[in-house]
Amino acid sequence: MANKSLHRAKNAKEDEFYTQIDDIAAELHHYSQHFKGKTVLCNCDDPYESNFFKYFALNFNQLQLKKLIATCYDGSPVAGTQLKLTIFDTTHNDTASVKTRVPHKIIITEVTDVNGDGAVDLADVEYLIKNDKNVLTTLKGNGDFRSKECIELLKEADIVVTNPPFSLFREYIAQLIQYEKKFLIIGSQNAITYKEIFPLIKSNKLWLGFKAGDMSFCVPNYYEERQTRFWIDDNGQKWRSMGNICWFTNLDHSKRHETLDLYKVYNPDEYPHYDNYDAINVDKTSDIPLGYDGVMGVPITFLDKYNPEQFEIIKFRKGNDGKDLSINGKCPYFRILIRKKQ
Repeated sequence: MANKSLHRAKNAKEDEFYTQIDDIAAELHHYSQHFKGKTVLCNCDDPYESNFFKYFALNFNQLQLKKLIATCYDGSPVAGTQLKLTIFDTTHNDTASVKTRVPHKIIITEVTDVNGDGAVDLADVEYLIKNDKNVLTTLKGNGDFRSKECIELLKEADIVVTNPPFSLFREYIAQLIQYEKKFLIIGSQNAITYKEIFPLIKSNKLWLGFKAGDMSFCVPNYYEERQTRFWIDDNGQKWRSMGNICWFTNLDHSKRHETLDLYKVYNPDEYPHYDNYDAINVDKTSDIPLGYDGVMGVPITFLDKYNPEQFEIIKFRKGNDGKDLSINGKCPYFRILIRKKQ
């Protein structure tokens, strides 16, 4: 059993982090104008476990969606068995439990009061899944987002919303860009530093969403306990939290157009120049000087406040010599070189 758990952990690369519905709702609240008449794809989400699917099923009519598609990868170590939190309040019947063990897709085009209880809610979605053979069907392959049949579903979608595997983040973003899809996905702030990701940010093809910082996730039972940012709740469910989580998107939102208020006065003693680039170093976004119009190196957390109408991104991390930016021979943590727009 121990070897089996280790094998699963190795294969999953600890990519199984299950997002809380409150975090999803808090972020999606800012994008409702983008979803009317659209097809939404959640292509890293077992519908029996995923709160992304639950959110869109609950809000299908309010968002005026055209279609909701969710796909399940057969390698999911929690599919229908590990997590004690399921999308439905009732216990899955035997048929549903069997279906969660194979890769499948769910396609919903309407949510109505099909069970006749006088309300339109998740119970109606559950009724559809259990009784309409056209809603839930098995996939031919393993449900990997890179598979041919999943790419065909991607082509059909207007907006992709999910928490993709962190270890495959580069490939996942590349696919979304290749097929010119709108998206709202969760990732680590460290992804900002990836050579495949930063150019997209610089060219305004990708930016941060509203939430950035700490977020908690359910994790499978086989995940090992940790000294920090780990706990087990009263129901025996394991949890992990991370302080560097953010949403990545190419959907416009109001925060992206908020002007960053500046109050610091430029003082050369407080803002040293880099050795290998004509720019000053700014350790905190809040310390960006009000009266400085030259190039500045700011921490990557600046992107949480980045307004492309106020600032221009020049480059990332490197000086004129191709080496990391340095001050008196020492390199501060990754810096983004920016300049205020006139």
